[in-house]
Formats: sequence, C-alpha cells, structure tokens
Amino acid sequence: MAQSAPATSTSYSTAISGPDVYQPHRRKEGRSLDGEENLEEDGDAPLQSLEDVSLEDDAAGSHKSTQTPPSGHSRPPSTAPRNNLGGERSAGHTEGTSSSRVWPPAEAYSVSAPSFQQQFKKNRTKGRSVLQQVISKTRPVHLPPKPRDEDQRHLKVWEEMMKKSRQAEEKRKEDITKRRQARERTIEESVAKWEADIVPDCRKVLRDPELRRIWWRGIPTKLRGHLWEKAVGNPLQMSKDMYRACSARAQRALQRGTFPEDSLVSLEKDMDETLPALHLFHRETGAMRQDLKDLLLAWTVARSDEGLGYTMGAARIGAMLLINIPLPHTFVTMRNLLDRHCMRSFYGGQKSRDEVEAYFRIFDTLLADSLPKVYFNFKQHHISPSEYLSDWLITMFIDHLPFEACARIWDVLLLEGDSFLFRAALGIIHVLEPRLFFPDRDELIRVLKGESKAAVEAAKRAAGAAGTEIHLVDLGARYEVYGLDEETIWERLEESEEWWKESTWSRLILRELPDA
Repeated sequence: MAQSAPATSTSYSTAISGPDVYQPHRRKEGRSLDGEENLEEDGDAPLQSLEDVSLEDDAAGSHKSTQTPPSGHSRPPSTAPRNNLGGERSAGHTEGTSSSRVWPPAEAYSVSAPSFQQQFKKNRTKGRSVLQQVISKTRPVHLPPKPRDEDQRHLKVWEEMMKKSRQAEEKRKEDITKRRQARERTIEESVAKWEADIVPDCRKVLRDPELRRIWWRGIPTKLRGHLWEKAVGNPLQMSKDMYRACSARAQRALQRGTFPEDSLVSLEKDMDETLPALHLFHRETGAMRQDLKDLLLAWTVARSDEGLGYTMGAARIGAMLLINIPLPHTFVTMRNLLDRHCMRSFYGGQKSRDEVEAYFRIFDTLLADSLPKVYFNFKQHHISPSEYLSDWLITMFIDHLPFEACARIWDVLLLEGDSFLFRAALGIIHVLEPRLFFPDRDELIRVLKGESKAAVEAAKRAAGAAGTEIHLVDLGARYEVYGLDEETIWERLEESEEWWKESTWSRLILRELPDA
C-alpha cells in the first residue's frame, strides 16, 4: 500500500508556524558544481543549502542543524533519512529528489525579535523628527499647509509677539513691585497714626471710612499680632487660665494613653503639611513645632467637651496665629475665631452639614451675580462650590496664596468677619477667570485645586526665559504659578467695591441661615 508523500516546504511551514512564515531574505535559485540545487542570497555570499540541514533526534527530542560543507563538495546522503515529522522516510522515495529532502523548522527562516528591534533602534534619527521640522507653528493642523516663505514670515511675527508679551509681563511685575514697596513705606510712616487712632479701639475702624482705608492697606508688622487679637475679641469670655487647664488635660490623656489615636495621627500629619516653605513646623528641625503641637492638643481637648474631634486644617490656623501672637493668647484667639458661625460650620463635622450646604448655595448665588460666565461654565461641567470652597475656607487660603498675600487678607478678614471670606474667594476666582473656561471638567478641577500641570510648565518656561529659576513647594502657595500674588489679588478686591454690597450678603444669610 503506497504511503503519502512527505510534506513539501509550504505544507511543513504551514503545519509548524502557519501560512504566513516570515522570509527575511530574497533568494534566487542556482546550481552547484555537482548539479544539485541550492539557494543563494542576492549578494555574493552563499547561503546554506536546504539539503545541508538535517534533523536529528537527541534524548530531549530537539532539532539540530549542521554546517554547510565547503564549496565544491557535496554532502553525503544521510544514512537514516527522516520525514518531516521526525520519522523515517516512507518506502518508494529515492534519495536526491526534492520531495525526499528534509526541511528545516520554521525557526530557520525567522528573525528574532530582539535583533530586529536593535536594528530598528540603530536606524532611528536623533533630534527633531521630519514632522517637527516641517510642521507649522502658526497654522492649525486641520487647514491646508502654508507656503514655506509665508510660514517663516508668520513664525517671525509670532516670535516677536511672544517677546513683547514677555516684556509686558516683566513690566507689569516691576510695577507691582514698585507699588508694594510704596505701600510698605506708607504703612511704616503711618505707624504713629495707627498707635494714636486705631490701637486704642480698633472697632471704630468700621465706622470711620478713612481709618477703614488705612486698615485695608495692611497692618504694620509690629502691630499685627496685637490688632489681630483685638479684632477677633473674646466673645466666648474665656479666661487666661483656660489654655493651661486644657493643655494639662491633654498631657494627662497622652500619658494614660486615652487621647484619641486618630486625632493624634491627623494632628501630626496636619502639622507636617503646614507652611512648608517657612520650615518653622518641620517634624525634626522646626523651631515652633512643639508650640504648635501643644496649642492643637489643647484646642482638641477643648472641642471634645462639645463632642468634636480634630479637624484637618486647624494646624494652618494655629500656625498663622502663633507666628504673630504669643502662645497663651493664641489659644483664646483661635477658639474665638473658629467659633464664628461660618468657621464653626466648616469645622463642625457632620453635625453642621446642612449649614455648610447653605453656605455653598450663598456662594453660588454671589458667583452668578459677579461672574455669570464662570458660573455658567461651572454648571455645564457640574462643578459645585463643594469641589473647591471647603479647601479655601477651612485653611483660610493659607495653602493657596503666598504668605504675605494671605497675611494681608487676614488683616481685613479678622475685622470684617465672615462676609470677607466669600469676598476674598470671589476675588481669587476673578484672578483665575481666564483659566476657568476649559471644556474639560477634570482640568477645571485641577486648576481650582492649584494642580494644573500646564500652568506649572508655563511658569517654568517663563522663569527660564527671564533667566531665573522657579521653585514650587508642595502644599504651599499653590496659586503662585497662576501669577496670583499680593498686589494682584488686592487689585481685584479693591475693584469689588463697585459691585459688593453688604446688604446682599445680609439678605442671603437671612434667606439661607435664618438662625445664624
């Protein structure tokens, strides 16, 4: 009974690797000196003949290939020829015919992936790609390309515009610096008037427009702590010994191990993230770290009488007060400041959630009145004040504004009360307005949180063009990369005199929080 012929090269390749076996070389047929067929590459180097490859079974069943014999010598016939499946050839087939040859496995024809990738990497060009060399910087990609001379002309115009823009920005910064220096000189020269007219009774500032304008320019540094303490007052009627009593309770709780562990962990973490640029509250080297911890421990114990624990963000408030007010008085000022209705609501946890929502609605109304386009864009992307306003108010802008800008806002905030919190928040959005029209919700949230990568890169490029270096500190002055400094924010706050009305604030409070 005749057996089927062994598989040809096509059938063997199909059986092993499928029909599409990669052939790395083009070959042409030729004749050896002894008349047998062999295949050579297009070049002069001879290629190993397919007849010169034998498949021998070892103990593991692996395939081995032999070397090509020297030119002019033919390979002796195999003594134990095998078929394409590793068995002996069937009878009826003679040596020397093409159908009786032993074909190599598919791996003999393929090129290993690493060598191909290495060859590809060698051929890659370095530097600007061809596309980058010819693409236009002054024309949208969806429009037909410009002529080369027109594109070069427009590129020069664009570069000139960018140069003028940088020069204008530098001039604006110089003007801001000059105005700040002039304002600081005016403040120092007016110390005598502060001591004579304002220090004895700071509350009359609210009744005297001239004194109020003086207060809005900023409190002299040496009078700031004293006037902050007087502006906040002591509505809770706390005694001077209250801090010592609460601090002693906190120390006893720590010694006994009864101080809430979650509050202690949150307190330590909050201090680590407080004003990192100043290095005053660093865990190991901060000179005021222990004072701040003692203050926060006593504040936490005092709140525990109301069933409240520690709230993240309190370390910022305590640190700002501690820098300007001595420790025994800092505790009383902090307790009274955070007991104001708005701050008490945001620090009140779940018990005051309804009040917090009411303040969000109030801010939404003020935003719609003052910045209707921003308000409409936020509504389109479903961005509510809860996405960003809590971060601003709980820390009273310390994480987002430069230190001096924040201190100046606190000067007015401690005097004017809760309404100025929302007025300052609107002033920040006025400064950020050009950046708040992105069509992408995630990008808008990043801008509001001070985490816009595009703004950071733009600030670095601008600093590089000016020959300076920008240093960004995590969790500190996040909006500084947006160009939001003391003078810029204050320009917006002074402009708000035209549209801000205390009557509107009072009406909204009466509508949303009638019991406040």
